[in-house]
Amino acid sequence: QVQLVESGGGLVRAGGSLRLSCAASGRTFNNGFPMGWFRQAPGKEREFVATTNWSGGTYYTDSVKGRFTISRDNAKNMLYLQMNSMKPEDTAVYYCAVKASLSGTYYISGHEYDYWGQGTQVTVSS
Repeated sequence: QVQLVESGGGLVRAGGSLRLSCAASGRTFNNGFPMGWFRQAPGKEREFVATTNWSGGTYYTDSVKGRFTISRDNAKNMLYLQMNSMKPEDTAVYYCAVKASLSGTYYISGHEYDYWGQGTQVTVSS
């Protein structure tokens, strides 16, 4: 089993920044697992935001490229999402996720992930 706990959400004005953190734990967790961030806005489907593979390679959805940065600290079993130049349309509950398989592939479908955190609310005011 793997447990994921997100933190760092909150209220920020448009143009501002937030840094989300995700702490991973559990007997079966491996810091070589692909990890990702997803978000879900009210009334909308969950959408992919960013992912990082075992070697630290990254992939982003187009709407956040150049504004968000995903990173991981394998020594601490932590995943981060630095969000800059935030927009009201970034408002959502943000979730971190882990795919329990050692792979260098970028996974962008939520169905491919095995474990999820409880989510953290991010609200961007205009």
